[in-house]
Amino acid sequence: MRSRFLFILSAATGLLCTTSMFAQKAERKNVREGNKLYESEKYTESEIAYRKSLEVNPRSVEGTYNLGNALYRQDKLPEAARQYQQAIGQAEKMMETPEGRSRLASVYHNMGNIFMRGQDYVQSVEAYKQSLRLNPSDDETRYNLALAQKLLSDQQSQDQSQDQQNEDQKENQEQNQDQQQQQQPQDQEQNQTQQQPQSNEQMSKDNAQQILDAFLQDEKDTQEKVKKAQQQHSQRRRVEKEW
Repeated sequence: MRSRFLFILSAATGLLCTTSMFAQKAERKNVREGNKLYESEKYTESEIAYRKSLEVNPRSVEGTYNLGNALYRQDKLPEAARQYQQAIGQAEKMMETPEGRSRLASVYHNMGNIFMRGQDYVQSVEAYKQSLRLNPSDDETRYNLALAQKLLSDQQSQDQSQDQQNEDQKENQEQNQDQQQQQQPQDQEQNQTQQQPQSNEQMSKDNAQQILDAFLQDEKDTQEKVKKAQQQHSQRRRVEKEW
């Protein structure tokens, strides 16, 4: 019974090894095919081949890295960045060989280019630095780093200038609001001052008219009294004369 169990276990192990060998062959075949297409600048076809290699082995460093490059060549930058991030996730394995270190340096270089095109100069500078740590002799990466640093400096200066303009504009608006608030009471007081003389002037005219009317009425009453008294006196004289 034990011998039979060992035989079954050995058969299963052999089947797994055989399956793994076939998977590795399929992976390498698809990668090689993708490389040929990539070198012929047939980037769409190479992408398909690399994806097939990853279907066989999703942890394939070479398939992941090469797929990222094929996507990058097609300007599929977000997808390329995802593949590069997966490759960076296997950095420890890639650092084991000089070829792996060179690939990892290329991954950071291309990530720097993607960040550069997205105007994310902070991330771009950091990616180029990582690439140069792995491959200090790469002049292209060194040039791109200097360019990214210059663009980052210009961007920061522009942001500071814009912030200052916004601050000045805000301060001017606050000053204008304060002036308007101070002007409103003055305008109201001036309006009241202008209205007050008119009111007083109108009252003075009314009072003068009333006084004049009263004076004229008194004069009329006086004249009537004088006239009446004269009439009475005249009548009295006539009576006395006739008497």
